[in-house]
Amino acid sequence: MKKALITGITGQDGSYLAEFLLEKGYEVHGMVRRSSTETFERIEHIRESIHLHEGDLLDQLSLIDIMQEARPQEIYNLAAQSFVPTSWKEPVLTGEFTALGVTRMLEAIHLVDKGIKFYQASSSEMFGAVEVSPQNETTPFHPRSPYGVAKVYGHYITVNYRESYGIFACSGIAFNHGSPRRGKEFVERKITYGAAQIKTGLTKELRLGNLDARRDWGFAGDYVKAMWLMLQKENPADYVIASGQTHSIKEILEIAFGRLGLKWEDYVVQDKGLFRPAEVHLLQGDASKARQELDWKPEVSFTQLIEMMVDADMEAVEHESK
Repeated sequence: MKKALITGITGQDGSYLAEFLLEKGYEVHGMVRRSSTETFERIEHIRESIHLHEGDLLDQLSLIDIMQEARPQEIYNLAAQSFVPTSWKEPVLTGEFTALGVTRMLEAIHLVDKGIKFYQASSSEMFGAVEVSPQNETTPFHPRSPYGVAKVYGHYITVNYRESYGIFACSGIAFNHGSPRRGKEFVERKITYGAAQIKTGLTKELRLGNLDARRDWGFAGDYVKAMWLMLQKENPADYVIASGQTHSIKEILEIAFGRLGLKWEDYVVQDKGLFRPAEVHLLQGDASKARQELDWKPEVSFTQLIEMMVDADMEAVEHESK
């Protein structure tokens, strides 16, 4: 039985990946931070089937201890301070988790077992102010947020440990991906949850920032499969994970509110205070390499994703309001 360790197992991607690996017959281990407020909502249904370990990306020794205890063949590093707006408010902490945390993970592998295969969750936010679209594995990075800068560091330190020590280390440059498990602070979930609240009369408006920003969106459940496929290859490499299509915030609003028989223009207020200090206007991924070498492609369409999220949020809001 293969063993895998997932950092960030309580997050959106971590929960879907844990489910996927359990279905593949893995013994799944997850790292969680010691906290009185830690939420296990996303993994509660599989909690009896996985092994949880307390650890922290800020604590090198805890990472070494977990690896020595769990003895995984594969590690998926999904933990990070991942909300872009927060990275301007907490840039140093973002760097500690999202950049140096990767180094601590890789160094722990180097010390404990260089045979462990390592997956690093890189991000399309590394591309930032793009001059070429779509973006692939060779497109230059120009990050426009402390989060994007930290992810670039994490990406290149992964390459460095691969080239320096021969560790099977690879990065998946994932473009935006959502699901009903997405945090409510992320714009797509903010919209679907907000629309459900408006439909049920719990609120009367939804405040958003830049409505014209365009992103490449996919379903998180599809994207975790690509993560696994990367670690099954004979040789490590980096891959863009994306749908190849872009959609604006307005398109999400049209689908989400339309699903509920509402016109978004009647409820949405554009708030300049929610604009980013440095905007990223367009991100579009070219996942040709992943399609060819991993035989991977997304299965859930953009419209299906947003409607899935709206339906789940309507059910959740109705349950909460009882």
